[in-house]
Amino acid sequence: MSNILPPRRSAGRVLALRLDYGLMTTTLTVAAVGVVIVYSATRSELLRAGLSPHYYLNRQAAYVVAGVMVAGVLAAIDYHWLEHAAWVLYVGIILALLAIFGVGRTTLGATRWIQVGPIQLQPSAFATVVLVVSVAAFCARRPEGLQRGDLFKILGLAVVPVLLVVKQPDLGSAIVMSVVLLVMLVVAGIPNRYLLLLLLLAVAGIFAIVHLGLLKPYQVNRITGFLHPSTGLNSINYDPHESVAAIGSGGVWGTGLFKGPQTNLAYVPEQQTDFVFSAVGEQLGFVGAASVLVLLGLVAWRMLRAAQGARDPFGRLLATGCFTLIAFSAFENAGMAMGIMPVAGIPLPFLSYGGSATVAFFAAVGMVLSVQLHRTR
Repeated sequence: MSNILPPRRSAGRVLALRLDYGLMTTTLTVAAVGVVIVYSATRSELLRAGLSPHYYLNRQAAYVVAGVMVAGVLAAIDYHWLEHAAWVLYVGIILALLAIFGVGRTTLGATRWIQVGPIQLQPSAFATVVLVVSVAAFCARRPEGLQRGDLFKILGLAVVPVLLVVKQPDLGSAIVMSVVLLVMLVVAGIPNRYLLLLLLLAVAGIFAIVHLGLLKPYQVNRITGFLHPSTGLNSINYDPHESVAAIGSGGVWGTGLFKGPQTNLAYVPEQQTDFVFSAVGEQLGFVGAASVLVLLGLVAWRMLRAAQGARDPFGRLLATGCFTLIAFSAFENAGMAMGIMPVAGIPLPFLSYGGSATVAFFAAVGMVLSVQLHRTR
């Protein structure tokens, strides 16, 4: 009897079988919904101003295309390459954050953007992604576990970009970076006594930031305003109050796409960015808003599955950080729009208008796809 060997699968076919089509499809679906919602939230105001109603639509669609390209490149590259490039990426983001204070563009009292030709870049949007790569690379090189000295090194690694982001000010990005760091340290196996020490340091850091004046009074009021939702309706709680009213007016099925009076009359300020979820709730109702949250939950779940299935510490931590970035951003933004979380200026993944944030979220998805595709070297 002759020995017949089964045909060998090509490398391309093996990668195609490993590709997480569920994560890809869900992410693209959410991004497509985001383009439509951004258009619906801005067209009426642009028409009243005598401008093209497709201004934000075209730009957000272009951002999504750019994000898909970045995700595709990162998915195709072996994620272990990021481990070797971690320090280059870290130094690059620190220089970009420092450049903000020299050549940055100020809008609404915040200096967060760098003008590069026709493109505005927001380095703080990419800072969390770079921090994920840097912390994952640091922890992966210590398979025996993190010691006390390692903990302080990681804190020193993270505190520099966090403080630079707070100084801009961009409190939302700083909060996301801190949460992502904490979750990654827990997954890395930090001892409980060091975790307690870290939490105490976090409380002390928050106290110092508030009392040293690193936060402006309006930022403190925005964070604490949700505890007293019935006060300051014409000032600090105006935005969340109008957002809740818009979501409530949508009912079960919504007023219909492009038909929401709260959205069309621009009662919710900056609705295409921080409060885009209110446009979803008003126009698509409870069913539409819940569907969007389910889609984002599926994206986060697929990323968590990738972290669980990773074959090495770097891949596991990389996917964990990306999962936390998407999951916490979605939770905070939706909660902020519904008045149950403080207003922190955190964008809703793949739905809020903005080029840097959109590309950064797609980059996170691309890295997770790479962890799945290149589990064996």
